[in-house]
Amino acid sequence: MPHVIVLDSISPQGLELLEAAAGIDFSVETGLSGEALRAALARADGAICRSGVKITAESLAGNRRLRAIVRAGVGTDNIDKEAATRQGIVVMNTPAGNTLSTAEHTFALMLGLSRSLAPAYQSLLEGRWDRKSYMGAQLADKTLGVIGLGRIGQEVAKRAVAFDMRVLGYDPFLGPARAAELNIELVEQPSQLWPRIDYLTVHTPLTPETRNLVDREAIQQMKPGVRLINCARGGIYNEQALIEGLQSGRLGGVALDVFEDEPCTRSPLFGMPGVLCTPHLGASTEEAQTQVAIEAVELLVNFLTTGEVRHAVNMAAVDPKVLASLRGDLNVAYRLGLLLGQWHEVGTESCQLRYRGDVTQKDTRLLTSAFCAGLLERALDEEVNIVNAEILLRERGIRLREESSSDKGPFSSSITVTVTGGGQDFVASGTLFGSNMPRLIRLGPYRLEAYLDGNLFVFLHDDVPGIIGAVGTIFGSHQVNIGQMSVGRAGDTPGGPAIGVLNLDSLPPDEAVAEVLRHPHIDKVKLIQLPPAGQQPPWLHQPDESAATC
Repeated sequence: MPHVIVLDSISPQGLELLEAAAGIDFSVETGLSGEALRAALARADGAICRSGVKITAESLAGNRRLRAIVRAGVGTDNIDKEAATRQGIVVMNTPAGNTLSTAEHTFALMLGLSRSLAPAYQSLLEGRWDRKSYMGAQLADKTLGVIGLGRIGQEVAKRAVAFDMRVLGYDPFLGPARAAELNIELVEQPSQLWPRIDYLTVHTPLTPETRNLVDREAIQQMKPGVRLINCARGGIYNEQALIEGLQSGRLGGVALDVFEDEPCTRSPLFGMPGVLCTPHLGASTEEAQTQVAIEAVELLVNFLTTGEVRHAVNMAAVDPKVLASLRGDLNVAYRLGLLLGQWHEVGTESCQLRYRGDVTQKDTRLLTSAFCAGLLERALDEEVNIVNAEILLRERGIRLREESSSDKGPFSSSITVTVTGGGQDFVASGTLFGSNMPRLIRLGPYRLEAYLDGNLFVFLHDDVPGIIGAVGTIFGSHQVNIGQMSVGRAGDTPGGPAIGVLNLDSLPPDEAVAEVLRHPHIDKVKLIQLPPAGQQPPWLHQPDESAATC
């Protein structure tokens, strides 16, 4: 009889569902760590957790029985997914259960901030009846900016419209048709929101692009009195910039449910006028916890009894033999998605994939899904893989098309992707050298041959002598080593526009990037981060043959 271990407290409804599951035995063992956790996992066929327990590689060492771990919630950072994958353990999550509760908490903070609810109540506790000190602001006719329009961001937008607010939104992966359905006016860059909004809320993951997205410079561009809310991830707002904005009067209020370092019990923000903070309560409702518990139990019971895999974050529900035969091409498509997700700078309306040569004889549907997974990976606040990526893209109103041609052209196989948005096309082509060496062979109008791995520093420049040497000298002065280099032209004639792609051994400091950009013949620079050579996405890993079997 399969045994399930519950490692964190979950709602009683979830436990009742486990009790009712035929042929399933379970135990609740919370607060485990170290050797006790490793031993408990070794006795289980499946495990359910929240965020309290840390399932590390050491926790899974030597495990030959465990087949699945389900996170009752969205984030799986507390689970070593790479170690789980190596041992054939499926990791699943429950991505939708917290959506409504987090959206409602965002609005609770917005309303509480606007009507000074916390300090007004405190004044009553102190024996004061001071109505004049707590004059509020209504939401109706105000403009709300929403950065990140996934499940939670869209639910926030719906509620804002119901409150008669105008909604402006930024999300490079929300199609204009879907935005129109939601009564959202899309902008092409977050900076276009700053001078127009009365309120700002963010619903994105914390990535290099979103870290300190709202900093001193952004706040200076905002309307005086703007109110900022964050129920997503700490670090998206620069906390020191928030303090300075409140002190100067530039900000009318700040409401935070998340912090850069958690748990956070001390902060200069606490106690400042115009601040409302809560201890990461976005998903802390009975309904949300009940929903994620029920969904987690259903996922695990179905897997153990029927083999069904849903919401897997580390493995694709695809025949392993098919994945193995496509491994190299899948890696090319995935890395092209990662590249274009960082290279394109405006909203996305459509994606077109063109397959050419030998690759057309393979399952291009899976290659398209791999591209979508790469494109969305750094943009969504949920796990994206080869199974759910295409659905997530289409849900956002982005059109997806495929074309195939058996004509090989210069390479035996190639994949060309065009991402269209804001009246612009962003094009990249890739191919596979050997069986495991992805290469970039086109970016925009430029033909080249660059390694699709590591830190790519891309710069557009005039095709004149001395450019490569100048860039190399700048990076050398900042102790940044160049591992590989590729250059290309838009045509065959010297003297026109050109491109350079450098593979750097480390990320360059901001000062080095700024110095390169000051060169009179360099027009644009972009740093693109890709996985190291040989590293594959977790969902492309195959379990070790010696690992536990299903």
